[in-house]
Amino acid sequence: MKRRNLSFFEPKRSPEKSRMWDMTFTFSLVVLLVLMIAISLGVVLTFVLYKADVFTGDGAALTSRGMFVIVLFLIFSSVVIGAVFARFVSDAPLRPFKTVIRAMDRLAGGDFSVRISLTNPALPYEFTELQESFNKMAEELANTEILRSDFVHNFSHEFKTPINSMRGFAKLLQKGGLTPEEEKEYLSIIVSESERLTALATNVLNLTKIENQTIVMDKKEYDLAEQLRRAVLMLESKWSAKNLEPDIDIPDRLLYTANEDLLNQIWINLLDNAIKFSNDGGTLGVSLRENAAHVICEIRDTGVGMDEPTKQHIFDKFYQGDTSHATEGNGIGLAIVKKIVDLYGGTISVTSEPGRGSAFTVSLPK
Repeated sequence: MKRRNLSFFEPKRSPEKSRMWDMTFTFSLVVLLVLMIAISLGVVLTFVLYKADVFTGDGAALTSRGMFVIVLFLIFSSVVIGAVFARFVSDAPLRPFKTVIRAMDRLAGGDFSVRISLTNPALPYEFTELQESFNKMAEELANTEILRSDFVHNFSHEFKTPINSMRGFAKLLQKGGLTPEEEKEYLSIIVSESERLTALATNVLNLTKIENQTIVMDKKEYDLAEQLRRAVLMLESKWSAKNLEPDIDIPDRLLYTANEDLLNQIWINLLDNAIKFSNDGGTLGVSLRENAAHVICEIRDTGVGMDEPTKQHIFDKFYQGDTSHATEGNGIGLAIVKKIVDLYGGTISVTSEPGRGSAFTVSLPK
């Protein structure tokens, strides 16, 4: 006769429920231990007092009333002893919670450097998870605060610099006494800086609009390959000025259903970013392909590349790997790209090494 495998009939608990049950069992044992110690001490104390004839007096026989007094005293003494004992014993299991509460108070007060250590081997496994989760949360909040500070700093810098430049050259024009060539140069700078401000304001508005968007509207089928070719041609003046060699691998036709304006922002921002960080005489690579489930576009450059910390934050608002602000840009373009890709349920990844250029790959579901 074959032995039946009863594992199929056994109730299955998830790891989370199993660990919660272990924790409940541990605390139940602690409560039971306190109760047993309290009752034991109550019995000992009652027995000692009984032997001392406290309940009967002068060795008299034990009456039913005396028995009632003994039982009542036993209950009362056990409760009192248990309360006193629990008061001192409970401090040990509550100590980790007090540590977490104090750390949370410091975290709420803005001290994001706080970390907790609950490494006592006597503690249940759940406390190790609590420690890891809390420390990870504190680390993420610290990173968020750093990004927020950088956001404010970069935002202020991006607006203040062109405004100061425009004001300075406007004052020079106001004083007069300039040659026609100088006037023309200063006016060109003012126009250029005003266009920079306009582009920054437009990007901020676009990002705000996209961030508040949860679904994609106005979808229609159009030729994605033609759109990508037009985006490359639209930026011809920029990549020609840096003597970049286009390496285009785009099919003649690729139909895709989407919001044409939103996707156009992806290609323009990625191409502009690739051109901006390319070295003179480099290569601008653009490829487009599809498979059964996705449309995949890759935009490559042979520029300065990025290190790991830069790649981790490249899609954050106003983040710029070039902290010197030597290159044009405001750190909003890639944040817009990431948000649009997320709206479509797609993915965007970057492959890059310092000095070896970067490659951004966008994958959009069909």
